[in-house]
Amino acid sequence: MDTEGEIESIVYMCREVNVFKIPPRTKNEGYKAQEWGDLGNPLWKGRLRILEQSTGLTIQLEDASTVFAQAPYSATSRSVEAVLDSSRYFVLRVEDQGRKAYIGMGFAERPDAFDFQVSLQDWDKRQARLKEPADEGPVGPSPHLPAEKKDFSLKEGQTFTVHIGGKSGGLLGNKAAANNLLGSSSGGGGAPPLLPPPPSAPRRR
Repeated sequence: MDTEGEIESIVYMCREVNVFKIPPRTKNEGYKAQEWGDLGNPLWKGRLRILEQSTGLTIQLEDASTVFAQAPYSATSRSVEAVLDSSRYFVLRVEDQGRKAYIGMGFAERPDAFDFQVSLQDWDKRQARLKEPADEGPVGPSPHLPAEKKDFSLKEGQTFTVHIGGKSGGLLGNKAAANNLLGSSSGGGGAPPLLPPPPSAPRRR
């Protein structure tokens, strides 16, 4: 892969990994590191770097002077596959001028293997977020912030009037209430009219 003049950033680096020649896979059930022969006698030892460029991500195996192999990576390329029997070993699909080959790769320590996987997963998530359409809807207030308090106090010189619906002019303005208390001469179901006072008794002489 020609990277001359390409701006690149290092996503992950491990100072030493082991590379193994692996037999062809005969079953569709994954790879096993125990089938690679003597794991204490690797084919190659060197540094691993994950490089991010404008064209994508590349897993690069290198030493102080040369690049041993490169594996272009994407979430759908399946260029990295974990083995079934260990968390420290992986299979890489490396490419060189259109040619492809599968090699085994192992880390000396499990934390290094874990960081390698997390670096790839974080990059996958970041690419997925970039492909999501932007939300153009209105942004509401954050539920984590207190609501803005409104000031209902009267400013200097301001007054207000209260209107009560259906009531005007006090008691006399409400005809039904007045008829109930004072009586109605129309006999429309209201209270009976007030009776006149009794006649005075005749005076004795």
